[in-house]
Amino acid sequence: MKVLFNLINIRKLYLHKMKQMPVSISLNDYKYDLPEDKIAKVPLKNRSDSKLLAYKNGTIAHTQFHQIDKYIPDDSLLVFNNTRVIPARLHFVKDTGALIEIFLLEPMAPTTEVASAMLVKNQCSWKCMVGNLKRWKEGYTLKMVLESSGIELQAELADREEQIVTFNWSTEEEFVHVIEAAGKIPLPPYINREVTYEDQERYQTVYSQFDGAVAAPTAGLHFDQGVFANLKQKGIQVDYLTLHVSAGTFQPIKEDNVLNHKMHGEQVIVTLENIDNLMAKDFIIAVGTTSMRTMESLYWYGVKLLQGKRDFVIEKLQPYELDKASLPSKQESLQAVKDYMLETQVNQLTGHTEIFIFPGYEFKICKGLISNFHLPGSTLILLVAAFIGEDWRQVYQAALANDYRFLSYGDSSLLIPVH
Repeated sequence: MKVLFNLINIRKLYLHKMKQMPVSISLNDYKYDLPEDKIAKVPLKNRSDSKLLAYKNGTIAHTQFHQIDKYIPDDSLLVFNNTRVIPARLHFVKDTGALIEIFLLEPMAPTTEVASAMLVKNQCSWKCMVGNLKRWKEGYTLKMVLESSGIELQAELADREEQIVTFNWSTEEEFVHVIEAAGKIPLPPYINREVTYEDQERYQTVYSQFDGAVAAPTAGLHFDQGVFANLKQKGIQVDYLTLHVSAGTFQPIKEDNVLNHKMHGEQVIVTLENIDNLMAKDFIIAVGTTSMRTMESLYWYGVKLLQGKRDFVIEKLQPYELDKASLPSKQESLQAVKDYMLETQVNQLTGHTEIFIFPGYEFKICKGLISNFHLPGSTLILLVAAFIGEDWRQVYQAALANDYRFLSYGDSSLLIPVH
């Protein structure tokens, strides 16, 4: 009986190892001391004047971001997230003077696709975070008259528990134009100051294109036309895909075992050209964690297609639940996606991902990462630790010791682990 019990345990351990699913990951292992004065509260005058920590094959160099082309391997492909931040914070004042803040999260009706939701006229519903919710009584309609146009925007609480808000407005204007006049850029909570005119430009990447994010893909904030010119001169190829960043990026992990953390889903959009470019290049560098999550999710969508499943929904722990020995190569997975797109005669795919990348994850597409420095004990620190291993502590200690600026408006890193 004891022998049988041991054999069962050995088999469970083998299967567990093959599926790369850890039993638990302690949040305390991914914390560090971040002094308040290291958090950048305002952007630098020039985007590319930020510092750059270049980590490659275990060694660290310090430079400035406008020199990044010198540290990027020849024949690399840099992949950017071209989402654009919307003014997602709406402030309504009740007749009593009470302030109600509505933070747009994701569209619910008449469409759940962010790009389409931006073009809706007259009425739409969004899942939101509502500040001062207790002051918003059932049946009360919030109203705001926009000074620039005279448009009246109304908000009604359609579902208190889920915080779903229905908006109505008095013209044929598209929703994107209404919120541009009514809302404010949603700076991260740790910046802790009022939005300025400068933020309207600087909390967007210079290549932002598609409205829908409620947080910027901040790794891209350092790129300007001069940096792009240097990359082009060196022959480094660039490509753009879309992940509309959700407010979940700010959500702290409150679980001691991080595997229990709830990941918020985000909408991703990839094109047939993206697939071709990823298949044509071997050394792919993600510009930001959002680009990385999109590309890695794309691989797992190819896995689903090879399994006969066509829904482009990547669940939080999907990458850890399959036998590693049976997984397809990068090329095989991306070819499955391309074949599906050709079969269905589409040039663009819209999907949904809540992929959770933490230590133990094996990267399928990305070999480099450009990223800012992230909050202690965050999902983004876990992603960095998954990518470069325990050296993440060395990188962050070096950044602190050399007076780097942290978080969204902070400095940058180029991370290339040993391959």
